[in-house]
Amino acid sequence: MGVLVCVVVVLTLICQSHSLDGATNPLHRFKRYQESASSEPNDCTTRTRQPMVLSKSGNFSLDVRMPGVSPTVSDTYLCVAVPVPTTRDAYIVDFEPHASMDTAHHMLLYGCRTPVSTTNYWDCGSVKGTCEDEASIMYAWARNAPPTRLPPDVGFKVGGKSRITYFVLQIHYGDVHAFSDHHRDCSGLTLRMTSKPQPFIAGMYLMMSVTTVIPPGNKVTNADVACTYNSYPIYPFAFRTHTHKLGQVVSGYRIRDGKWTLIGRQTPQLPQAFYPATKGINVKYGDTLAARCVFTGEGRTTKTYIGGTSDDEMCNFYMMYYMESRHAAPFQECMEDGSKELFQNIPPEANVPITVPPEMMMHNMMHSAGAPSTPEHQDDTALLQPKREEEEVLDQEYHLEEVTDWPESPLQLGQVSGLALDSDDNLVIFHRGDHQWGVNSFDNSGKYQQRSLGPIQQSTILVVDPVKGSVLKASGRNMFYLPHGITTDKDNNYWVTDVALHQVFKLSSDGRDKPLVVLGEAFEPGSDKEHFCKPTDVAVDPVTGNVYVSDGYCNARILKFSPEGKYLSHWGAGSSDRRRRVQFRIPHSLVFLPDRRELCVADRENGRIQCFVAESGEFVKEIKKQEFGGEVFAISYAPVHGGLIYAVNGESAYGRSAPLKGFVINYSTKEILDDFSPENAQEFGMPHDIVVTKDGRVFVGDAATDSVLKFSSDKAEHRSVKKGGIEVQEIEETETIIQTRLKPQHRVEVAVAKVQIPVATQQKTAEPVQEQPQKPQQQEDDKEKTLAKQSAQGVSPAVITTLLLIPLVVVISIGVLIRYRKNRMYGDGCEVKLEQTSSGGILGKLRGKAAGGLNLGNFFATHKGYTRQGFDRLSTEGSDQEKDDDNDTDSENEEYSAPPPPVGPSSSS
Repeated sequence: MGVLVCVVVVLTLICQSHSLDGATNPLHRFKRYQESASSEPNDCTTRTRQPMVLSKSGNFSLDVRMPGVSPTVSDTYLCVAVPVPTTRDAYIVDFEPHASMDTAHHMLLYGCRTPVSTTNYWDCGSVKGTCEDEASIMYAWARNAPPTRLPPDVGFKVGGKSRITYFVLQIHYGDVHAFSDHHRDCSGLTLRMTSKPQPFIAGMYLMMSVTTVIPPGNKVTNADVACTYNSYPIYPFAFRTHTHKLGQVVSGYRIRDGKWTLIGRQTPQLPQAFYPATKGINVKYGDTLAARCVFTGEGRTTKTYIGGTSDDEMCNFYMMYYMESRHAAPFQECMEDGSKELFQNIPPEANVPITVPPEMMMHNMMHSAGAPSTPEHQDDTALLQPKREEEEVLDQEYHLEEVTDWPESPLQLGQVSGLALDSDDNLVIFHRGDHQWGVNSFDNSGKYQQRSLGPIQQSTILVVDPVKGSVLKASGRNMFYLPHGITTDKDNNYWVTDVALHQVFKLSSDGRDKPLVVLGEAFEPGSDKEHFCKPTDVAVDPVTGNVYVSDGYCNARILKFSPEGKYLSHWGAGSSDRRRRVQFRIPHSLVFLPDRRELCVADRENGRIQCFVAESGEFVKEIKKQEFGGEVFAISYAPVHGGLIYAVNGESAYGRSAPLKGFVINYSTKEILDDFSPENAQEFGMPHDIVVTKDGRVFVGDAATDSVLKFSSDKAEHRSVKKGGIEVQEIEETETIIQTRLKPQHRVEVAVAKVQIPVATQQKTAEPVQEQPQKPQQQEDDKEKTLAKQSAQGVSPAVITTLLLIPLVVVISIGVLIRYRKNRMYGDGCEVKLEQTSSGGILGKLRGKAAGGLNLGNFFATHKGYTRQGFDRLSTEGSDQEKDDDNDTDSENEEYSAPPPPVGPSSSS
């Protein structure tokens, strides 16, 4: 069998190699670039040319380098154009420079449609410039700066429908003494690219002053710019300041409700790189964006105007942001003078110059057509390294499995309706004791019909140790009739709902059962500001303390209250966005996303998750999957890995049911990264609520089985491991564990010591081994077990491993030989490296897949945009803002076209 597998693999490699050799390459422009590159013999040009190979992974690298140049004059600007190597949409996600400050003063990467030349490198410090059309600065490097990374799920769109079909690399060679040995330079950079659409598209917001005049001798002159933002939310992640010699400090702010929040502040006399913006800031419709540049006119004898030469001045604040692909605006600008009244409230820091050491000062500024200014010196530690908010990614073998021995002692529970976590990550369970929700619990108007039963006498709120399952605290006796949702606030108070009482309560966690806040009227359903109708869940903003209530089984709305219980606002789906959306059908579960300031809702009967801006109720996004089967009962959230949503589905009354499972969903891409369910052929009955701890443990409350199930990816928590149909009992923690891969989503652990071989070898599944006292009639069985054990010990695991590795080594050797011969056949060419992704499962999915569009052609002023008296307004004509039909998910297409289904009697829970 092993020989057959090896033969198949070898044949596959051979076929793949031949198919790549004979594949038709449609990228004629890229071929022309390879053929027209400098043919002079040079080690660096030979080393950087390799054929381009496309792969199914969608990830590849493109080298953009000088073709072996040797400048003879200082302050030479040279450019080379490289075509985008794909006719499809592609996304730049990382930049990796290959240059030394000993040779290259700085380099810039532009994007455009029509470069000045496509045949060879040229002098772009002259009137020629870089591009015939608008040139977009996409990357800047100097002074041995490290690679620049974008935030996760963010990319610059090029090729395809964008206006960027060529990259133009410009390098400023400052001091040609570095070329006294007449060597040839191949400096440049590698673009890490992907063909996978990114859920977030990068854009640029430029604030600039066009009217500022700096009087001679004036110690301080301010240039103020401000505009009202009137588009979809954006998330700034980097900023860049730019002036000439007279600029002392440039600051950018967001103004919301009269409060100024700093986006970024820097002196333009330091390296004018992109620096990380204030973390967690966002800009939404109605905010004001403002910037101030502080100049000094000391030393000047004439007025200084805004212009393009080094004797002129500029006031620019660049803000690099990302936004959802379907709303992507690639370039936005503000050139309006700010009012004196507005800037009276600017923070004092904006007026304080930043001291710059003399050795860090910029000089020898050059501002000619096609040669934008760049610092003489760059601080490699200060350059933008917008670290991915979650550098770590989920293990590709991450998979949640039930911890079957939790809790250690059974919990006495009724219908489990709600789960929460306190500040210590203890599990808080809300259950119904001896009460049950049945068909006779409510009449048609929503009134509770079983008040004669009285309140639940058992403790309905249990605080449980998440490790052992032991009860730490109990409360909530004689208070509730039909508990439903529960959450905790930052002070560990409980916020709970009771569908029978139609009320929301705030309770102290100290065990006293007297409510601190009561919302709604007992047993009186309603739909106004003072009444609820079967409210389902509560979420609390940990910063403001505002309370959000999902209401619920009768009313399709979300209500917002102050921490004291004062009504603030409410909304339902469709009430606060520009599209007409299907109304909620039982908003059943809420979760607050603290890192995004959003509120997500499990819209149960619509089988979807919807997220809103918590402050305003503005619609943000929807997640709807076939795997949900038309029902989403509950959701939870973890801010790790860029944001993960945990959800459980349920049985549908409309014939669209799917297997009951838990799901782990990437918030950004909406991808299902993992699904999980009980082990040992068990199934969920009615998974009613879900929570996730800080360390990734997941608890699911099941209302049908009156239980709470624990799931974990940590094998140390699993006493027995069931894989590949074999269940092996772990005998000692110190025993050797061999990890293998039988399933791509699972880690498989097999204990290789003291494992007794069962006598009944005809069974396909071995039974768990249990230690029992020996009996006389078992002597024969013991002999067989002893022989089997000795036989197993006689074969060294190392020998077995070696025998298994031999075919693998042979296959790899053949593959390497084929690749080597293939590369030798191609000869010289431009380097386009394929980045084969090694990550499968979740790791391969974490990069975004939502479609989007972006035109980078309007990010910056054109190479001919500046004049002595000022400069031309940046053109935004032809911006690629067309909406791609593929951007909408299936759920969204259905949502905006289909009328709401008729509301029928819903199942209780």
